[in-house]
Amino acid sequence: MQKIEILKREIQKVIVGQEEMIEAILVALLSSGHILLEGMPGLAKTTAVKTFAKTLGLTFARVQFTPDLLPSDIIGANIYNPAKMEFFIKKGPVFTNLLLADEINRAPAKVQSALLEAMQERQVTIDNQTFVLPKPFLVMATQNPIEQEGTYNLPEAQLDRFMMKILLDVGSREDELEILERSEKGAQVEVEEILSQKELLEAMEQVSQIFVDKALKEYIVDIVFATRSHPKLRFGSSPRGGIELLKAAKAKAYLEGAEYVVPEYILQMAKPILRHRVILSYEAKAEGLSSDAILNEILEQVPMP
Repeated sequence: MQKIEILKREIQKVIVGQEEMIEAILVALLSSGHILLEGMPGLAKTTAVKTFAKTLGLTFARVQFTPDLLPSDIIGANIYNPAKMEFFIKKGPVFTNLLLADEINRAPAKVQSALLEAMQERQVTIDNQTFVLPKPFLVMATQNPIEQEGTYNLPEAQLDRFMMKILLDVGSREDELEILERSEKGAQVEVEEILSQKELLEAMEQVSQIFVDKALKEYIVDIVFATRSHPKLRFGSSPRGGIELLKAAKAKAYLEGAEYVVPEYILQMAKPILRHRVILSYEAKAEGLSSDAILNEILEQVPMP
């Protein structure tokens, strides 16, 4: 646990502010989840993933999603070598620990769906051959909320495979001043490896052992069921939403140094876990409501144990 605090401080040498994004990546890593980040360009998303990779001794790859991208550009392909007159498997960038899928909504559905097996099964199939991905494996996808031209909405099946959706905003005035001063100095900040890959896997195992009382599991189920019956939601969360909320609450407890989950951890993780799993009704959209507004209402109404 002490190393987690050291890890955060090491990351903050490079990243100014963005505490929610940093914690979300930690939660996802500790609970084998994936993250969808929605925010303006220039909010240190790529830098954050690179920094995490260095401080954890993990491999990193970045894919810029574009309309002409092919599934084989993500997972790899069976390539013919004319010199040796034989085929060989060329693995794609998905074979890494941390994969940054930049502007994922700029690629068509067939490319987006190429990630489905990798995200859920932690494996990919190339020409009828199945390859297991490295462990841990995390996809961090980004999408820009202000540019809609040339974008494709993510299918609900793929959205559901992201553990959480984080809405990024620009930092405070003080944070931006700090960024300017660091930029002016121009010095490249080097970070050290704080946790080894083995230690990270051990931490993941410890997270899975965090105790959750049955009353809190019932609380999670009540929240998920409430999303399915709310009049301003066309569709509520899938059962996977409850599973991911449980895992995220355990990871949050670990980060707080607790041996068990309390209701506050569930409340803190509920919106990032559920906001992309609910679909607003036409009336709610007409009223200008957001998923977060409906979820706030649900969290206030569902009795806390």
